[in-house]
Amino acid sequence: MTYRLLALNIDGTILKSNARITKQTKDAIEYVKNKGVYVTLATSRPFPAAKKLAKALKVDNCLITSDGAFIASSTDEPIFVRRIKEEKALQIVDILERYECHIRVMHDSYSIGNKVRQRNHLIAKMTIGVGDPLFYPITFVDSVCDQLMQEPIAPPKIQVQFFNKEEARRATEQLESVVAGVKVFESAPGRIDIVSAGVSKARGLQTLGEYLAISADEMVAIGSQDTDVEMINQVGLGVAMGNATDSVKEVADWLTRSNELNGVSYMIREVFRKQLRIKI
Repeated sequence: MTYRLLALNIDGTILKSNARITKQTKDAIEYVKNKGVYVTLATSRPFPAAKKLAKALKVDNCLITSDGAFIASSTDEPIFVRRIKEEKALQIVDILERYECHIRVMHDSYSIGNKVRQRNHLIAKMTIGVGDPLFYPITFVDSVCDQLMQEPIAPPKIQVQFFNKEEARRATEQLESVVAGVKVFESAPGRIDIVSAGVSKARGLQTLGEYLAISADEMVAIGSQDTDVEMINQVGLGVAMGNATDSVKEVADWLTRSNELNGVSYMIREVFRKQLRIKI
């Protein structure tokens, strides 16, 4: 089988735990690009944050961002976008503001978050750390609900960080029972993500494949998080990082090393070593 597309998750995959990309990973991605393979990122991160990392990797292709809700090579001309409607975003935020949590409404090029007064401003630092504020500015407001009433937006994604497991459970149950047409899922301990129903990295990769005329059998996908499971399960070669969750490892065809041991680089060299350059 000749593989024509390589999809890479970011967190826990191309990034080490210190949020750095190693030279080995960069060199391996350049190696596979030189074989004519289309390289993309499939990530929960918003487009501007993913685009910054793609630039560091010299990847100038369409990226699958916001868990598949926004697919583009530039914000001006997305090939696919599935937004949460303005009125639904307002309904979601109205519910969330009844709980103790940090809300982040993530638009294409900016984010709106509520001010949460925690000791040492830990939440503000966590929020900004998701992406360089110069590339993806974040505006903190007293009430996100009031802000959306004044200036409605239709975001691809809403992300919420809770400080209490019980509150997270109750909020999730309320959202699922009251708000139709959205998918609510836990992306990290205490953190839930909200996208439109039907949105996923797997759907995003399928959409990109149709756009490029590349079949699922001709794809390699590598990831480490539960949101990667469906994507890894649907491609020709699904690869789990050594540090991946058990759910990812169970569906993967191939297990590579961890992100701390250059698992992406090892996988690329092993899988693509004998593959000839693709003729376009």
